[in-house]
Amino acid sequence: MNTGIVIILYNPDARHVCELVKAFRAPNWHMVLVDNSAVPDERFSSADTTYIHCEMNVGIAKAQNLGLKTLFDKDIEYAFLLDQDSLFSPAIADELLKQFITLEKKHPIAAIGPSIYCQFSDCIDQGVLQKGKKVSDNLKEVKQIIASGMLLSRHAFERVGEKESALFIDGVDHEWCWRARSKGMVIYQSLSACMPHRQGDDRVKVCGITFKQGAPIRLYYQFRNVLILARRRYVPLYWKLRHLCAIPLRYAVNRFCFQQGSQRGQYMRAGLKDGVMCRFGSIQRDKDV
Repeated sequence: MNTGIVIILYNPDARHVCELVKAFRAPNWHMVLVDNSAVPDERFSSADTTYIHCEMNVGIAKAQNLGLKTLFDKDIEYAFLLDQDSLFSPAIADELLKQFITLEKKHPIAAIGPSIYCQFSDCIDQGVLQKGKKVSDNLKEVKQIIASGMLLSRHAFERVGEKESALFIDGVDHEWCWRARSKGMVIYQSLSACMPHRQGDDRVKVCGITFKQGAPIRLYYQFRNVLILARRRYVPLYWKLRHLCAIPLRYAVNRFCFQQGSQRGQYMRAGLKDGVMCRFGSIQRDKDV
């Protein structure tokens, strides 16, 4: 069965990306690479892949939409979304595809993703407040999954709609899952397909609590998009409460406990301001950051 794979790139490790492409180099896999890097990389352009270079960074959501529409316009029915550092294999893909096809005959499924083996904690991520509802030995129903390893169909993409490009990055994949659930569709996570994954650049413990540490600019989008998404009725209440209540603590930790604290503080304040004002898209570079 013809299936597609979309990989989103931004200044990637070229060696890893080439290895990922090589692993899926077969007639039944159609691969699209969407590159948000400033300079195109000809190493990713070949006869058996479609390489799309964006002249400016359009964000992860729009890049995902470009890749998915490229595949679905070719009448490909199923597509995986991957990050540039995803540790993904044909074995994981085959298991997820088999489960998806079985499920869609019984339920209006929007997407399925693998279990995530966190490389920082060396264990399978079970979720903090929402661990999901186990429906079989190999499957559980969840409220959301991350994009890395997400499998969706052309039918689901048409029914739910595109990823929300106005969010740019952070919260994009969860928002799409919540929107799908509001339309009566189901999100699943496989218990038989597991993928190693790193979220953020590092983990730092402060007063016994572990915090994700990423690039300072990501804090702008994280803080802004929490305020934007918290206004929406279809966003789960537990998520709103958890993330809104965490804002003061996250601000204090990033501002006073992490390196580049002053810059982090500027990005967080800009994100909060634009979240209150409901400003979307990419951060305006004329901001005082």
